[in-house]
Amino acid sequence: MDCLFSLSGIGKKYPGVQALSDAHLELHAGEVHALVGENGAGKSTLSRIISGLEKPDGGSMRFKGSPYEPDGKRNAEELGIRMVMQELNLVPTLSVAENIFLNRLPSRAGLINRKELRLASRKVIEQVGLKGIDPGTPVADLGIGQQQMVEIAAGMSQHCELLILDEPTAALTDSERELLFKQIQKLKTEGVCIIYISHRMEEIKRISDRITVLRDGIVRGTLETSSTDIADVISLMVGREMETAFNSQSRQTSEPALRAEGICRGKKVRDVSFELYKGEILGFAGMMGSGRTELMRLLFGADKMESGKIYLDDSEQPSNIHSPSDAVKAGIALLTEDRKEQGLLLPQSISVNTSLARMSSVSRMGWINPTKEQSIAEDYAASLSIKCHSVSQSVKTLSGGNQQKVVMAKWLHRDPSILIFDEPTRGIDVGAKFEIYNLLSDLAAQGRGIILVSSDMLELLAVCDRIAVMSNGSLAGVFKRGEWSDDLIMEAALSRYTN
Repeated sequence: MDCLFSLSGIGKKYPGVQALSDAHLELHAGEVHALVGENGAGKSTLSRIISGLEKPDGGSMRFKGSPYEPDGKRNAEELGIRMVMQELNLVPTLSVAENIFLNRLPSRAGLINRKELRLASRKVIEQVGLKGIDPGTPVADLGIGQQQMVEIAAGMSQHCELLILDEPTAALTDSERELLFKQIQKLKTEGVCIIYISHRMEEIKRISDRITVLRDGIVRGTLETSSTDIADVISLMVGREMETAFNSQSRQTSEPALRAEGICRGKKVRDVSFELYKGEILGFAGMMGSGRTELMRLLFGADKMESGKIYLDDSEQPSNIHSPSDAVKAGIALLTEDRKEQGLLLPQSISVNTSLARMSSVSRMGWINPTKEQSIAEDYAASLSIKCHSVSQSVKTLSGGNQQKVVMAKWLHRDPSILIFDEPTRGIDVGAKFEIYNLLSDLAAQGRGIILVSSDMLELLAVCDRIAVMSNGSLAGVFKRGEWSDDLIMEAALSRYTN
């Protein structure tokens, strides 16, 4: 295949961070080239340099045989290189059509030609599967997945020879994802080269032709997808073999940490009873909407139970948990599914977020001791391997995996005996996932009771000692390690929907 774009010796340094070192890459016309790596590996920096959003500190680039040195994003787009970023860049008050053709609105006599705009935009949005959407609909009225498709449509609506898609399926449904893949195949046949950035290994294996792996700002290798095992890709990403990446030591469990009896809340949670033991990781599987998250909120006192009792340790007296503050005082922590909205103060520093659940440890008579707060945060940043410039860094600037570790630091500083993790690895890369898994294992080894809610079956099978399966609000079964299988768990997850 012809070389469309190449770069060599590309470096980029930010204050305190070497984002890229001597990066090299060669792209061919008509190929899907996957770019993978952990958060912070350099994928976004490299993509921003190619798309003209950043300038490299050194090295050279060539596009269609000529030197390539864009002076900005618009210049790169004029040359035929476009990027659809993961962060939405839409104007919510404008219509779908206006967002797609924002910089090239059809006009006549100085006025927007609404008829032409509507026809052109309808053709574009149908290509990406938004047939049922009126082009005149304000973007603010669309769901996140539909907004993502509008962003992709805008990027694909103009002729380009190199298209960069950064996590394009993060908010898409299965049907929307399939339509995107069809459009990608169409672009390939037209000779367009696509850089595809994703954490989803199954997507990369399915649609890419080659895979380039970045780790710590260095290109670790480029592999032919058809002859590559995903295990090999992950090994290059994390710098170790999959078998040794997670400390899956067996744990002995016998002492009760929590016992739930007859927990009910409408049709969402129906008469659920189970036990959690000290030193174990108890997984909760089930379909979306099966009641897993709702059950966790009831255990934490975030929602009110209609009936049921919660016993802690080996007590015969039920605990009075009527609110999250009651749960926290009882030694229960909940790491919510939405860490950004419910788990963190994003504009605040790592040190502020770390002390949130236990302010008394860093304050006296209403005054916070910033030196003590910083010292505590530094200890947790070191023990949890939080990648940051300093603990004064704003949490919103961290990667998803490191944000999750800050949430963990917040709760560990509170020293709970029971930790509930709701989808703790959603949206974070493979390397960060293994770090989270090992942290869970270490916490269980300390004798804490761990509940792990996850939609990732492989994750549950790898990490948990037992797996409880929710189905349509009910507990359909609990399986021990060695007794479970994918089929048994899936059968249980569907059982209360079919009977």
